[in-house]
Amino acid sequence: MVKIIYADHSGTEREVDANVGESVMEAAVRNNIPGIDADCGGACACATCHVYVDPEFLPKTGEQEAMEQSMLDFADGVQENSRLSCQISVSAELEGMKVTTPESQH
Repeated sequence: MVKIIYADHSGTEREVDANVGESVMEAAVRNNIPGIDADCGGACACATCHVYVDPEFLPKTGEQEAMEQSMLDFADGVQENSRLSCQISVSAELEGMKVTTPESQH
């Protein structure tokens, strides 16, 4: 298990155990994390699992594919550390990673 910290836009944090190999979005949904809507269920067909990744961990999350970049074009408040949590696979390297949800996913 890998500890992932989810923070909402107001700063409330929730720490969960994520399974290696699942996505950061799947771990959030399984643990009822508010702010990650995941409308498309992880198919990279929306941007409702948008998160801001702690910059220290950003290089460990892998490269964005073109589809993810395209979907982020539809998200509000995109920043340099924006990612779709459905596209981040949990690995041991992500132990202690903090992701923050934007104020709105719509």
